[in-house]
Amino acid sequence: MPVFLYVLALAVFAQGTSEFMLSGLVPGIARDLSVSVGAAASLTSAYAIGMIVGAPVMAALSARWPRRRALAGFLAAFVVVHVIGAVTTDFAVLFGTRVVAAVVNAGFLAVAMSVASALVPADRRGRATAVLLSGVTLSCVAGVPAGALLGDWSGWRSAFWAVAALCLPALALVFRRAPADAAGRAEVSVRREAGALRSRPVRLAMVLAAVVNGATFATFAYLAVIATDVAHLPAAAVPALLATFGAGAFVGVTTAGRTADGGLGRGLLLALWVLPVGWAVLAATSAHTAPLFVVTIVQGALSFGIGSTLVARVMHVAPQAPSLGGSFATVALNAGAFLGPLIAGAATGTTGDYRDAAWVSAALAATAVATVAASRAGVARAGVGEAG
Repeated sequence: MPVFLYVLALAVFAQGTSEFMLSGLVPGIARDLSVSVGAAASLTSAYAIGMIVGAPVMAALSARWPRRRALAGFLAAFVVVHVIGAVTTDFAVLFGTRVVAAVVNAGFLAVAMSVASALVPADRRGRATAVLLSGVTLSCVAGVPAGALLGDWSGWRSAFWAVAALCLPALALVFRRAPADAAGRAEVSVRREAGALRSRPVRLAMVLAAVVNGATFATFAYLAVIATDVAHLPAAAVPALLATFGAGAFVGVTTAGRTADGGLGRGLLLALWVLPVGWAVLAATSAHTAPLFVVTIVQGALSFGIGSTLVARVMHVAPQAPSLGGSFATVALNAGAFLGPLIAGAATGTTGDYRDAAWVSAALAATAVATVAASRAGVARAGVGEAG
């Protein structure tokens, strides 16, 4: 793999840490800025909304920019908004920085996916995507727990400063190593690329990505309270559980990157079938420490492995949309990350049992299985009709 892919993964690691670290910083933000816990928690939704809106918009706007300028500009803006967030005493300003950070994160990721695909031959694009997304999974393994510990030791602002500092070496390397050419972007047709994304295989891959990621984050958002309120673990065990999930995610993305070929192969279909079973097992056994940790690492591996494979699938079946394909895959993932916790919140709010978040994940994952089955049945019927 080209060295520059790992530079991009470093930047994605910093951005992923920023996206997910708030789960451990909400209480401190609420106290410091004199807002409710619910208001502080809304910062997570602000980020997800920014990613959903920002991905296609920024991908379209940056489609004709030279790659180096686009990557460096997005990353520099990410640093600036984190510095502002670290020093502000106004919650509204902090909320705004989260939206802007998400928008520029989405823009960076869209361009980075396009660059990653262009740097390698077509048969290695799945692995290149996995290397890029490994930054997100590593942020779950190391960045998020480290952010939670740093927030406990030095306050939530120190976590924002740490993310800004982490971006600086990546920014310097982007200036030195990023492709400087526009790579034919003057010829990019946003309308033509958008049309390529309407194909049935692309729509199926994006629906599956959204539903699977919704299942992932329905439970991930509640892992901390499942650990403390259901398994009755001490609060100090929460970073370890989050790191366990992230370790599984890293294994899943790495494995998918070495095996995915852009198709709906047997490995992906088998993982999809196992996924809802795993969430159901977690819901049924989460009161016990050992099963909670074991199933968490397995589900992290399955969820992120499937997710990265589906992103590669979008890029594979939409070669005519090299600029917008990655951005719409990002939209699908973040739509799931936004809706999954909302559905889980409605369920747990009604029942008062945080294990129901995992049952929501099981139901969403089962929906993904049913979607694949219905799609394959529809293709089979169409084939029979044409043959007749």
